[in-house]
Amino acid sequence: MIPWEARSLEERSLLNPCFCAMLLWHAAVAYREETGRLMSLEESFLVLPIILHRETRDALPRSTRTSLAVWIQENPLTRGRIGARSQALVPYTREALLFAGLRALLQFQLGTIEPDTGQQQAVAQVLRNATDEVKDCAKRASFVGRWFGRTGGPTTVLALLGVRP
Repeated sequence: MIPWEARSLEERSLLNPCFCAMLLWHAAVAYREETGRLMSLEESFLVLPIILHRETRDALPRSTRTSLAVWIQENPLTRGRIGARSQALVPYTREALLFAGLRALLQFQLGTIEPDTGQQQAVAQVLRNATDEVKDCAKRASFVGRWFGRTGGPTTVLALLGVRP
């Protein structure tokens, strides 16, 4: 990783570990609410590539009634782009997971991430003062968590998106 001070302003803003950790927390909370299970660590590496890319985020369906498989079929170019972006964002996702773990937003156990819902007020406080785009990212991260939960499991999600762990 490039030292924090040496990063560009855009990189420090968009790939800020606090912001990215908050997105992962939203996805993990929604996943658990949808399934009663914890999101896999592998699936967590797909959240940022989908949410941080505005075109992909905007192309997401409005409802989880549209399955991931159908969405991929309707957006074939997106599949390859998510795979490439997920590879490029691995260091930033790791950094966000580490930040979230150190701040007790997420706990890690047996290849899964468990969100601390006791942090809900703190996260809501951050979002109260956030821009509309940041709020949209958080909302869509929750959507992705629910959507992944409905898809059937980490192996299915990764296979549909053409990504290998």
